[in-house]
Amino acid sequence: MEIDLVGEGLKFMVLGMAIVFIFLMVLVQVVKLQAFLINKFFPEKAPEVTPTASNTTQEAHHVAAIVAAVSEFRKNQ
Repeated sequence: MEIDLVGEGLKFMVLGMAIVFIFLMVLVQVVKLQAFLINKFFPEKAPEVTPTASNTTQEAHHVAAIVAAVSEFRKNQ
């Protein structure tokens, strides 16, 4: 009785790789299905953004400070 260990090893390697590949393909499909179902039954609502007066004035102060810093930098060069 002659046993071809290299051949048997290659067969097991191919079988193992095929099983892992098939498992990963199934896993990808299940995750895609899960994402589809979650988006269908629980859609993501867009948050309503209401600008406030303090937010716009604070932004204006930031812009003014940046403009002043850039003009001061250009004067020194």
